[in-house]
Amino acid sequence: MIPVVALVGRPNVGKSTLFNRLTRTRDALVADYPGLTRDRKYGRAFLSGYEFIVVDTGGIDGTEEGIETKMAEQSLAAIEEADVVLFMTDARAGLTAADLAIAQHLRSREKTTFVVANKVDGIDADSACAEFWSLGLGEVYQMAAAQGRGVTNMIEYALAPYAEAMGISRDGEVEEEADERQYTEEEAEAEQQRLQDLPIKLAIIGKPNVGKSTLTNRILGEERVVVYDEPGTTRDSIYIPMQREDREYIIIDTAGVRRRAKVHEVIEKFSVIKTLKAVEDANVVLLVIDAREGIAEQDLGLLGFALNAGRALVIAVNKWDGIDNDIKDRVKTELDRRLGFIDFARIHFISALHGTGVGHLFESIEEAYDSATRRVSTSMLTRIMQMAQDDHQPPLVNGRRVKLKYAHAGGYNPPIVVVHGNQVSKLPDSYKRYMMNYYRRSLKVIGTPIQLRFQEGDNPFEGKVEKLTLSQERRRKRMMTHIKNKKA
Repeated sequence: MIPVVALVGRPNVGKSTLFNRLTRTRDALVADYPGLTRDRKYGRAFLSGYEFIVVDTGGIDGTEEGIETKMAEQSLAAIEEADVVLFMTDARAGLTAADLAIAQHLRSREKTTFVVANKVDGIDADSACAEFWSLGLGEVYQMAAAQGRGVTNMIEYALAPYAEAMGISRDGEVEEEADERQYTEEEAEAEQQRLQDLPIKLAIIGKPNVGKSTLTNRILGEERVVVYDEPGTTRDSIYIPMQREDREYIIIDTAGVRRRAKVHEVIEKFSVIKTLKAVEDANVVLLVIDAREGIAEQDLGLLGFALNAGRALVIAVNKWDGIDNDIKDRVKTELDRRLGFIDFARIHFISALHGTGVGHLFESIEEAYDSATRRVSTSMLTRIMQMAQDDHQPPLVNGRRVKLKYAHAGGYNPPIVVVHGNQVSKLPDSYKRYMMNYYRRSLKVIGTPIQLRFQEGDNPFEGKVEKLTLSQERRRKRMMTHIKNKKA
């Protein structure tokens, strides 16, 4: 499972700077979907072959009331659920009382912690960092996050235990960056067959109290235990196998630890980190929205996580029963306006409590999964590419037309189409979006995002010295002799 790295420290030590540096490679993906806002505290990061979730826990200031009361509840939860904690300090400001209090808390939690002395640029770093050894958390790592100095080394060291699971060798070699990984045609076909033989992993996500637990119980057809005392349940989602009409599923329950407050009342402990990890591990994401509250920013944030991960998507608008027609019309109008950019996803109006519409969810879940894993031949993908060019030619670049040659499958779940050609790196984003939409319409892709990767055509003669024929060798010698005689 993808590791979680939490950035901890008092205000203004550079947590946000480091967060932005680690997650900026994903900004372009979010920008592909107008209307989505990027969550500023949680993000997916790719660095030196490592893929991980990074969390900015916010600043902790002062110790007068104790560390427990000064830390926000979500910050505490982030530390508890993190696999690695980067405890950030300010090398220029030196050791403070807040640093000591945070260190005491981290020692009590026995977390895998690395002390980072940030802002070491332009100062005597060794002298400035010496006092941070007194925190008793091991080695102090020097960093200048704003300039990027020490960032890669820090991440490689902190995530070294996960290297083997991510396919990274001991010497740091990695086949491809995680966010650019793509298969050859043969590998893509093997991956597609592997996915077809596995159960569908379905993550049910949503903000607190939208009815995720009720929907999970309705799907399973039985009342779930609402209190979990087993170790690890505060960190990990619950994986529940089930079978429906000869198709196997694994339901990933992200509702978290639930305590019964009253006989019929359940309070959910919401965890963004748990949801992120579930989305990464799922094949299909079922996003549950409360019809009575409409679309909240938190809903859009969760939607962004699912899209960034490239997961197949189905949306369930819950609590549809009991609201009058005027409100229903208003909700549908809001959905059209705010979610128009994901017109590929099916939207269902359900009542998890009474079961209305729940059965139809699986039709869309299976449709989305099948779209995400359906094999498409190279000949078909190339033919669609040619039709797209015929309908709308690529633009001229420096007086030369960008030429697209052929396309093939580069992966599944999400479907990845690799387009080869000349000068494709100079294609404008508008044409890339046109191509993506053309493929979506042509392939009738439902319920899943589709990704296009553009690759420069390889020149078979690049880097090679052409071998001269015997007559060419003789002509060359005569020419060189003539030049020498002329100079003499």
